[in-house]
Amino acid sequence: MSIGLEQQLWASADILRGKMDASEYKNYLLGLIFYKYLSDSQLREVYEQENGKTEHFPIRSEQYQTFMEWYGEESEELEEIIHLQTGYFIKPEQLFYTYRQKADRYEFNLTDLQAGFNDLERQGEQFKGLFADIDLNSTKLGSNAQQRNVTITEVLRALDEIDLFAHDGDVIGDAYEYLIGQFASTAGKKAGEFYTPQSVSHIMSEITAISQENRAPFHIYDPTMGSGSLMLNIRRYLNNPNQVHYHGQELNTTTFNLARMNLILHGVDKGRMNLNNGDTLDADWPTEEPHQFDSVVMNPPYSAKWSAADKFLSDQRFERFGKLAPKSKADFAFLLHGFYHLKDTGTMGIVLPHGVLFRGAAEGKIRQALLEMGAIDAVIGLPTNIFYGTSIPTTVIILKKNRSARDVLFIDASNEFDKQKNQNLLTQENIRKIITVYKERQSVDKYSFLASFEEIKENDFNLNIPRYVDTFEEEEPVDLVAVNADIINVNEEVTQQEKELLSLIEDFSVSEGNQDLIDSMRRLLRGGVNG
Repeated sequence: MSIGLEQQLWASADILRGKMDASEYKNYLLGLIFYKYLSDSQLREVYEQENGKTEHFPIRSEQYQTFMEWYGEESEELEEIIHLQTGYFIKPEQLFYTYRQKADRYEFNLTDLQAGFNDLERQGEQFKGLFADIDLNSTKLGSNAQQRNVTITEVLRALDEIDLFAHDGDVIGDAYEYLIGQFASTAGKKAGEFYTPQSVSHIMSEITAISQENRAPFHIYDPTMGSGSLMLNIRRYLNNPNQVHYHGQELNTTTFNLARMNLILHGVDKGRMNLNNGDTLDADWPTEEPHQFDSVVMNPPYSAKWSAADKFLSDQRFERFGKLAPKSKADFAFLLHGFYHLKDTGTMGIVLPHGVLFRGAAEGKIRQALLEMGAIDAVIGLPTNIFYGTSIPTTVIILKKNRSARDVLFIDASNEFDKQKNQNLLTQENIRKIITVYKERQSVDKYSFLASFEEIKENDFNLNIPRYVDTFEEEEPVDLVAVNADIINVNEEVTQQEKELLSLIEDFSVSEGNQDLIDSMRRLLRGGVNG
């Protein structure tokens, strides 16, 4: 995506920035971009239906004219055709283009936009409730209806300057990802609810795709999906990206809707989208086929609280381990949920805080059981301050089923990053090194170590990375004799220079008015020399 487009997108947010924080105004901006995308896509679809497939569309006013001519002659036929092709139909008076025209004539009214949202939400399960978080009557948009109308009118105009189809590739999806990332960077603690940085997503996606590049269909699952970006990245590493099926669950309804929009904008049709708004730990999902997946990726809330009720001891996700994650830290509950839903041939990647590597009690027992069955394939330590909303260091744990070996590859990537103003960044070079070392399962001095099961057992199944990867850098030994000689030489030089300066002052002829100053300098220097 071009820098110019990024700037246009972010400039559109300036109208709402200051009126509310990023966690709120993202709902308005992303919702309106989504509506504009669907509306403008419909105009392009109508034009192609009338004129055949084309790579070069006329300006939007001509597309709109084609639409209106056909709609004026055969409205029911057109609606049926477009609904069959796209899964929705937006009436002429509710097109984004129409709203923009009304805005330019100062005829736009918020009630028209709300009607457009309502009608679209009624056109199938995939659109139901998508715009529920856009409150057009919020006083944060303005203290009265007229002010709110002006605010949204300005946003409409700004967004409509962006041609979402002017660039090659998945520009609308990438633009959406860009904005989500920008919102996350300014949303503070709340950002972790909906976004995983692209660098971490890249690592997890590429690793979980290894040896599965040709699998089709490919099923990926994220039980804490946020905006869905972690799932979407897998397409970059598969040879059949259009045959990926996305299965995701999210507790937060606002974030759940964000993920639905995100997948639609990335061209995922409803037949390959299986999403659920619910509590991942409280009740298992999905329970129908498929309930196990080629790739499982997760970035759950760190050390969250959960019930840890006794009923979960007989839950098929946890029962084989005999212990439950503690109430105050659900990290292993999330991990075991994801592991249960992993195919025997699949790979799982999960981001968690370092505590899961060494904490004892129930967590220690669960970790030992996973190691004894060879489930933990690799532990990758990431730098601090690379996630939005938290500066704590995190680790990516890679898990597999039915491994023949029980060794664990440890990678300490915590010291290799690009330090930015507010956040650390994993560069492409940093990412490439992690992937290469993982693929080759090699020990690299002060970076990685392939530990045998026996070594891990000797460490009481503690997986704390410094136990296996020594990153300590010895300092050069200090030559005290040389340092002392340097100090003597410096003192001698200072003494000699003071004597020379004192001699110059003695020879200097001064006026009577400066005599007191000269006497003071002479006493000071003599004191230094004598000292």
